[in-house]
Amino acid sequence: MKLLDGKLVRDQILAELKPRVDALKNAGCAPGLAVVLVGADPASQIYVRNKVKACHDLGIKSEELTPPASISTDELVAIVETLNQRADIHGILVQMPLPKQIDSRRILQAILPSKDADGFHPCNVGAMVGGLPGPKPCTPAGVMELLARNGITVAGKKAVVVGRSDIVGKPMAMLLLHANATVTVCHSRTADLAAECRQADILVAAIGKAGLIRRDFIKPGATVIDVGMNRLQSEAELEAAFGANSPLLEAFRKKGSLLTGDVHPLEVEHAGAFTPVPGGVGPLTIAMLMSNTVAAAERCSR
Repeated sequence: MKLLDGKLVRDQILAELKPRVDALKNAGCAPGLAVVLVGADPASQIYVRNKVKACHDLGIKSEELTPPASISTDELVAIVETLNQRADIHGILVQMPLPKQIDSRRILQAILPSKDADGFHPCNVGAMVGGLPGPKPCTPAGVMELLARNGITVAGKKAVVVGRSDIVGKPMAMLLLHANATVTVCHSRTADLAAECRQADILVAAIGKAGLIRRDFIKPGATVIDVGMNRLQSEAELEAAFGANSPLLEAFRKKGSLLTGDVHPLEVEHAGAFTPVPGGVGPLTIAMLMSNTVAAAERCSR
């Protein structure tokens, strides 16, 4: 089985972006990304810190705005509209999830489509469906890069996507379809999920449930892409996902928690290729965010 190294592909993408960033800076149009982090969610803070670091390493100007968790929808829209008007900001990212009192859909729609670094604006979703240029959602776009750069053929293959979220599942299915795969989208109400998954030459797990995809879900030789990021904080959670006396219990006790995907990591040995968690898809999300930001700056400089 081949392990698909997301860090290696991330480094390739960032290395290709560096001369593009330098060219923009030499032309007086340094790329700029604004990240809005509402409140103090620890997981979101880690994600934002990694995004800011990637900007710094590439030479992209980054600006972090940290309004309080008590902010209203109108106040947050006003922040976004101010960023929309700034010529030095080419990409805007509002870190999700937002506090419950905020209308997340309204915030995403307030971002100018040309500055939508996440690719979630309805105009950009429409462009993606139509096969038109524009920013693509970062995680699905990263998966497509991972497949292409590892020489994994998509055209003519049977692909199954487990999960139908607007962020991963739906755009993942659309990008695979554009690459000429035959695509099935599964979800929590799919009858006989294991049987559907066993048909897949390319299986993408993005449903957010630790260890859901087991040995009997995977066709021998299939490419298995694990998008899940589930942090198990108690032994009870680990046992619910992987069973009592799981070999993963030792790793959990050593660290006090366990980060795992949607695929059971000990039941994928008959796959042809597999993305580990961590180190698989995760690093590519930030790489594609950088790519979207650089592309937006290039469009502005023309």
